[in-house]
Amino acid sequence: MAHSYTPGLRVTGYTTLQKTRRLPLAGEVRVKLGDRVSAQDIVAATALPGGVTTVNAARELNCQPQELARLMVKHEGEAVARGEIIAETKALWGLLHSIVAAPVEGTIETISSVTGQVLVRGKAIPVEVVAYVDGTVAEIIADEGVIVECNCALVQGIFGFGGEAFGELKMVAHDPQDVLDAPTIDETCRGKVIVGGSLVTLAALRRAVEVGAAGIVVGGLNDVDLDTFLGYRVGVAITGQEHVGITLILTEGFGQIDMARRTFDLLKSLEGQRASISGATQIRAGVIRPEVLIAQPESAAVAEEAMEGLRIGSPVRLIRDPYFGRLATVSALPEELRKIETESMVRVLVAKLSDTGEEITVPRANVELIEG
Repeated sequence: MAHSYTPGLRVTGYTTLQKTRRLPLAGEVRVKLGDRVSAQDIVAATALPGGVTTVNAARELNCQPQELARLMVKHEGEAVARGEIIAETKALWGLLHSIVAAPVEGTIETISSVTGQVLVRGKAIPVEVVAYVDGTVAEIIADEGVIVECNCALVQGIFGFGGEAFGELKMVAHDPQDVLDAPTIDETCRGKVIVGGSLVTLAALRRAVEVGAAGIVVGGLNDVDLDTFLGYRVGVAITGQEHVGITLILTEGFGQIDMARRTFDLLKSLEGQRASISGATQIRAGVIRPEVLIAQPESAAVAEEAMEGLRIGSPVRLIRDPYFGRLATVSALPEELRKIETESMVRVLVAKLSDTGEEITVPRANVELIEG
């Protein structure tokens, strides 16, 4: 029998993942094949070239460009400190003294006898890549990075922002319906990944940044609050590069939506354990999901059912109006095509809404499978 595959989110207490950790340009890999690494261990490092600052030295010394070379105190390839003299001229037995100082710390890259300019290359910018997860180095990518394999609990979200962050899971909600507001967040949340319920308010986001929380995992957020917090409207491009002091992961979507009970219960069972989170999201081609990863020992492994597509009893999330964001369970999978409002003939399913028990018939393309 053929299976209808429906892409979806993974929420599981145990899985094995491989994470590629790659430098933006060639550098040094600092671990070996088979090494055990922790999430914040540096696995590879390199340095980006510093920016170039142009100094019109000939003008400052009031000389011809071709005279500049003999007036230089520092030469190409030499390191200089900010404010250090790199060229000077003296006249009338030293009574007239002109100097050129280095505008930045770095290296003299070029001295031009044509333009009379000196190019100073700033200090190299160190770039380090951490393992991101607790695991084992499964593969070395020569001069670029590694692939780390980890056994972990995994919760994927709908949307997020902010880069990779690490912290102990802390439940601040008692129920998936709870609203995460500012008074709920205190100094005990510093450095923690805090878990809320159905909604995080704008005031709570700002309070979390103020106390130094590492991240927030919650059901939903009002889109107006998102725009206000970030200071701009989020488009369709990838997120994850924001520098706003916190990483946010929405497990359900925009608006006040109760966190799925299975997601909430899984996170609650892992409270106190260290989590690796990423808010990076891309909803177009090459989908990237925000995620929460918590390393688990092999003894925590449970037999997982193979993912073969939708079946009776599969948990799903509705992703189109008028049921957007609501959770349901598949109760029937009719094989025949049915006509919908647009007059198209499509495959449908019958789902039982988790909150009301109502059975609805919707196109299969309008649901997202919640993988376990």
